[in-house]
Amino acid sequence: MNKFLINKKLLKQLDVTMLVTAILITIFGIINIYSVTYSVSGAHYGELQIFWLILGLAVVYFILIFDYNTLGKYSSIIYWSGIALLLYNDVTSKAVKGASSWIRIGNRAIEPGEFVKFGLILILAKKLDDMEGNINKPKNFVILSFYAFIPMFLILIQPNLGMTLICFFITLGIYFISDLDLKILAIGFAAVIPLSLIIWFSNILKAYQKQRILVFLNPESYQQDSGFQLMQSIIGIGSGGLLGAGFLKGVRASSGFIPEVHTDFIFAVVGEEWGLIGAIFLIALYSILIYKMIKLAKEAKDILGRLICVGTASGFLFSIFQNIGMTIGIMPVAGITLPFMSYGGSSILVNFMSLGLVLNVSMRKNKLSFY
Repeated sequence: MNKFLINKKLLKQLDVTMLVTAILITIFGIINIYSVTYSVSGAHYGELQIFWLILGLAVVYFILIFDYNTLGKYSSIIYWSGIALLLYNDVTSKAVKGASSWIRIGNRAIEPGEFVKFGLILILAKKLDDMEGNINKPKNFVILSFYAFIPMFLILIQPNLGMTLICFFITLGIYFISDLDLKILAIGFAAVIPLSLIIWFSNILKAYQKQRILVFLNPESYQQDSGFQLMQSIIGIGSGGLLGAGFLKGVRASSGFIPEVHTDFIFAVVGEEWGLIGAIFLIALYSILIYKMIKLAKEAKDILGRLICVGTASGFLFSIFQNIGMTIGIMPVAGITLPFMSYGGSSILVNFMSLGLVLNVSMRKNKLSFY
């Protein structure tokens, strides 16, 4: 049994603030999920999210038992297992709302793309650690880019542009902090324009995804059809004012005007029911979480630990910016959940898995003396 207990000296180095912040965000999410689903489903979704929170914390504990360097040794297995799930998903799954992103298991479903994010962070961090951080050696750069390209390609063809972008920004964050030659980064960004045009005029993007981008550019012109969800979100957030309409009193959020409100559009609930104060409270919690991860990246004792923190922070940061941005109309609508807030088992579990890995780094950033 002792092998399943965490050493007390290690436990004292755990970043409790980071863990508590993530739990607070999740609880705030549960409150908002319940608020917009209770009239139709009672406490069903809220109770399920509580279950995912408890399971997520159990996963965090399990990850903390093992040194992250030990977990790094299994990065290839974790990564390729995720790729295998993606391949299985792309071949066998049926499209749900235009995208084949889910594997059905009975009356439940898992999203392989979520779990691949975890494997991508771990494999890139481990490979760069083995390469002693030498990312500018052509052979190393090609190897790293190969590992990054595979999941992004398999996710893009589902098609799931939002998850593809998360993987891209995870990779970008790791590349940037590893001092990749700025010329290579500049070339990469320059290539985005022709690549975007190729994707736009090819059959990769579905008609509804192109429509989302058009709606983003001019939502008022589409407010009676494909832009209805976005306009209702903007109106709902705007109507919240300073203090919001109050818990359980969001008219647009709880009356079905905003589809997927308990998942992708959960921030619309925050804006309408809790107002500007609630939105600032949530963003402040996210700021604490990201700040702690970046700070820990600087304090990590090795390359592996540093890049785990940076990769996780990059994925969270883009997801937060994109999700909140799309609900207020400054970013295109994409199927990206708000970390720890949105309803969804796959999302919550992977968020806590990633958090557990970062907390693992925090516990082992210093060498312990047992004498």
